[in-house]
Amino acid sequence: MPSIVESLSKFLNLEKERGFKNTAIIGGLHKVVPYWENEARGMSIPVDTIHSVTELLEEYSVAEGGRRQDIIQELNIVMMGIPLPPPQENRPQPVKRPVPPVVQTPSAQPKPEERRPEIPQRNQTQSHTPYSQAQTPRPAPVTSNREIPAPRRVSPGSRLPDSVTPVTLNAPLTVISGIGEETAKKLRNLNLYTLKDLLYNFPRDYHDFSQAKTINRIMYGDQLTVIGTIQSIHARDARSGKVSIIEAVIGDTTGNLRITWFNRRFLVNQYHPGDQVSVSGVIKQYLGRLMMDNPEIEPLEAENLSTNRITPVYPLTAGITQKFMRRIMKQTVDFNARRVADYLPEPVRVDADLTTLANALQQVHFPETQQDLDEARQRIAFDEIFLLQMGVLRQKALWQSNSANKFAAAPEWLTEQLSRLPYELTSAQQHAISDIQTDLASGRPMNRLLQGDVGSGKTVVAAMAALIIAREDAQTAFMAPTSILADQHYRGLSKLLTEGENPPLLPEQIRLLIGDTSGNEKNEIRQALANGTIKILVGTHALIEDPVIFQKLQLAVIDEQHRFGVAQRAALRQKGENPHLLVMTATPIPRSLALTVYGDLDLSIMDEMPKGRLPIETHVLHPLERERAYRLIRKQVESNFQAFVIYPLVEQGEESDENNAAVQEYERLQAEIFPNLKLGLMHGRLKPEEKDAVMQEFRDGNIHVMVSTSVVEVGVDVPNATVMLIESANRFGLSQLHQFRGRVGRGEAQSFCLLIPDSDTSLENERLAVMEETNDGFVLAERDLQQRGPGDFLGTRQSGYADLRMAKLTDVHLIENARRHALQVFETDPNLDNPDNKMLAGALNDFWGDGKGDVS
Repeated sequence: MPSIVESLSKFLNLEKERGFKNTAIIGGLHKVVPYWENEARGMSIPVDTIHSVTELLEEYSVAEGGRRQDIIQELNIVMMGIPLPPPQENRPQPVKRPVPPVVQTPSAQPKPEERRPEIPQRNQTQSHTPYSQAQTPRPAPVTSNREIPAPRRVSPGSRLPDSVTPVTLNAPLTVISGIGEETAKKLRNLNLYTLKDLLYNFPRDYHDFSQAKTINRIMYGDQLTVIGTIQSIHARDARSGKVSIIEAVIGDTTGNLRITWFNRRFLVNQYHPGDQVSVSGVIKQYLGRLMMDNPEIEPLEAENLSTNRITPVYPLTAGITQKFMRRIMKQTVDFNARRVADYLPEPVRVDADLTTLANALQQVHFPETQQDLDEARQRIAFDEIFLLQMGVLRQKALWQSNSANKFAAAPEWLTEQLSRLPYELTSAQQHAISDIQTDLASGRPMNRLLQGDVGSGKTVVAAMAALIIAREDAQTAFMAPTSILADQHYRGLSKLLTEGENPPLLPEQIRLLIGDTSGNEKNEIRQALANGTIKILVGTHALIEDPVIFQKLQLAVIDEQHRFGVAQRAALRQKGENPHLLVMTATPIPRSLALTVYGDLDLSIMDEMPKGRLPIETHVLHPLERERAYRLIRKQVESNFQAFVIYPLVEQGEESDENNAAVQEYERLQAEIFPNLKLGLMHGRLKPEEKDAVMQEFRDGNIHVMVSTSVVEVGVDVPNATVMLIESANRFGLSQLHQFRGRVGRGEAQSFCLLIPDSDTSLENERLAVMEETNDGFVLAERDLQQRGPGDFLGTRQSGYADLRMAKLTDVHLIENARRHALQVFETDPNLDNPDNKMLAGALNDFWGDGKGDVS
């Protein structure tokens, strides 16, 4: 009679031949589990190996096709590592029969919820090796009779045969037992490609089974995990079928708890009465009864309950279960965490009171206590900010080590140019021009960020910088993110530098190059640029195209620089030889970001408005008060002023069933609200020439009210506009709302900003209340960073900053602590040549990688 190992191997091969349809055994592969367990114990197969095979067989019946292929591959690897029993001669051979002898009938067909027998409690440690042993198809079994004690953290790596060479962290995921090409492809949807990716694939949440409560002990406001059995679960429709509500009741021996989810109808098919589950969320109250809304739910795993510890919850993708993810993470972390070298210099680690990297990586995935988890997070967050700071310091030093042409402006000449301006500069503008003068005359390339609130007059500062360059027969490239903004800068620079009495430049010395510039004009511009006729070229990304060649590019000005990627900015700088760089933003940058993301730049802050401008009146209106806003718009138009109306979406149905979309509302406003006024429509789907035409009509006063999406957020300058009405204002961040507000108030007349949230409840939104309190963009930026995170401030400036896995760019204390230690290391060993800093140098290069080291 063949052994169970031989029989199971044949079934696995048959299952593969039949296309992984779970038909090799009547009723499914999981039916062989009892036979496997009984005979495997008789063969003295290690208990952990028995359990591993059992788990895989049970998982197979409920797995999808791609995962089934990986399970068969993993089972075959395990089977190959089990020695066959010696042949027994003179033993009669019984007639072969299938295992197990189960007849499939309609009444015997198992229900889906019966296909996963309860898993007995056992140690979590996986016995099969975590790495494929294809190079040794039948390795010798580990047969040590020595009793291995159970340490706090058992590493599967300790059970690897000596012949198996440990793989590097750069190895692909397919080296892990249980991950074939199909599963690896699914994991790539989570940006997981290598073992290192897995090791740094931190949990998105945790279920704290050590703090789990019985239902009779939970209280309102608790954020916890509840373990129970599903008593009932069903779905019903609401709002005329637009919303589905899933209602469930789970219970334990002490009581029941009501659970609701919205638009997650698949849960009804995934879970059934009798299933044991864990649900994690916040306890709320409805009609006097405790309940949970939209909690995390997953099947209860026996090992979670038995270990009574904090359990990680990982991001998932289609075809990957939480149980599978935890298993491969456990294998990876146990085997690799202790092998990761700690690159942080020991004096820094001790002085900052941080745990070791190996312990942090272990505890952040599988923490033993909440304190262990907090310490692990603190260490990893410190490392991220520390490496970020080291890179920023290195960038700044590298930039300053270059030489650049000097451009010195004679004081009398500059005074004469400033006296030509139609208005008096603010002290902030004068300080910024002085900073730029110093940079241009230093002999090192300028790398300055001109940070000004909306309407603070950055363009005139940039114009003076370009004029200093043009005075010595050199050229300036002025790049803006949109054709609307580029055209506006072109008009502003031309007015300042080519008009009036004795202008410093001729009209043909300032040109505009954008995507829809005609072919003939493009050729003319390129020729004039190459022969030096053009001194200032304003444009969009068209400036960095290959045919554009400057005769002597010495200054690159990038407006709203966070909207340009690393490659775009680098391509512009490469048009010249170590050109000076001036980047501008109308988004005030909080202190914590100024210390990190923008730490390589010298900073000029313009926090003063031009004289004569009145503060913009800002009001939050109830949705039912919309008619008040319309009356104000009519009144302002009657006084020969103009207005904006902003909506978050272009068309209905983009994100929800809300009717706050620009296209539909434009039609309604024109037909029903402002039939006697001329309305314009602006959104991102219009062609560039269509946007330009609409914007020109608005500038010329032919359009009274501009209905738009956020495309007008930055740079649009229409001094005659006095009303900014923002619908669904609660959907925008503070900084974005402030940018919208900055589109009005650019003339001498009183201007208004009206914010209308989606519903009554949004009136309590703290962000909207802050808009009423202050016009200071720097105050709003700090508040917005705390409430919404750094995404609105980063754009595409550095691809890695928004993806920090653990550090928060809102944590000023952590940033200052890491910056202090980074400065100490950099001042003593800027090139990290010290042998003690060799590993740190490697970690720094690895952290920044290709493309992150861009200056600006």
